[in-house]
Amino acid sequence: FQFVCVGGSPNRMRAFAQFMQRELGLAAAGEDVADICAGSDRYAMYRAGPVLSISHGMGIPSISIMLHELIKLLHHAKCRDVTIIRIGTSGGLGIEAGSVVITDTAVDSSFQPRFEQVVLDDVVVRSTELDKDLAEELLACSRDIADFPTLIGHTMCTYDFYEGQGRLDGALCSFSSEKKLEYLRRAYDAGVRNIEMESTAFAALCGLCGLKGESCHFHLL
Repeated sequence: FQFVCVGGSPNRMRAFAQFMQRELGLAAAGEDVADICAGSDRYAMYRAGPVLSISHGMGIPSISIMLHELIKLLHHAKCRDVTIIRIGTSGGLGIEAGSVVITDTAVDSSFQPRFEQVVLDDVVVRSTELDKDLAEELLACSRDIADFPTLIGHTMCTYDFYEGQGRLDGALCSFSSEKKLEYLRRAYDAGVRNIEMESTAFAALCGLCGLKGESCHFHLL
């Protein structure tokens, strides 16, 4: 494989694989993509020529499991010079709805470029820098697509969809609207342009294993 594209939803990654089949001229009339991992509830995997399309579920634990197993698969398949791109949705921060954020650095909830992983009883801190050249290459490609404003920025990764991302509409809420806005302003000033739940683990594992990785997110609202 030359490219691996990962995203949360099995249906979305199936649709992406079908799209790549059409774009690469690989799809015969009425032909569909097959789930390589059919029969397993862990994730869905589809192949379209040189592109592998895989779902990873929601959140750091889910994407971490998939990445560990994917990286082992790539190693045993003797794949080299693979580019891995996470494509997904996110909440934007101070940007136009419909924008695409290309991540230069994934940051935690304190706006720091780090991923803390507990290994046995040690807290191991890992870097979350992503491939800057790949980010610039993707930004250059985006100029051919006028429908989606595209920018490079920091992506904040949280462990929770509600309180962790400053939402006030969950089952619990321990802060005021004013406190929320003050926090989001500080995040914006620190360079954060979107918020999601997988990017720090994605960046850390790609970096540790020498994979050329990037993360692109579509801002829904």
